[in-house]
Amino acid sequence: MASEKDAALAAVPNDNPTIFDKIIKKEIPSTVVYEDEKVLAFRDINPQAPIHIIIIPKVRDGLTGLSKAEERHVEILGSLLYVAKVIAKQEGLEDGYRIVINDGPSGCQSVYHIHVHLLGGRQMNWPPG
Repeated sequence: MASEKDAALAAVPNDNPTIFDKIIKKEIPSTVVYEDEKVLAFRDINPQAPIHIIIIPKVRDGLTGLSKAEERHVEILGSLLYVAKVIAKQEGLEDGYRIVINDGPSGCQSVYHIHVHLLGGRQMNWPPG
């Protein structure tokens, strides 16, 4: 299996449906931990921590990565971070957690549908990456 770095370097941003679009449409199964009208969150299938959850907007609206954000995306970006806090509490991460947004090939982004990684359940290290 290719590494995340290899996947990120091979990924090409485009308007085609992503794996996340297929998860939103329930075409691909996932373990959903949170869902509302704007946001879906599910457990990562390749967890990097005991708790590793992916949080995505249900509508991409051109927001393939953080570097593509425009003023019209402010509300959904805030919602993603707020939902991360809600899920962290739900998951019992009172001692802390890490939020990660990968952007672009050098940021190791492999799916061009903005997403937030919520990582917790272990001591994080610094520097990351």
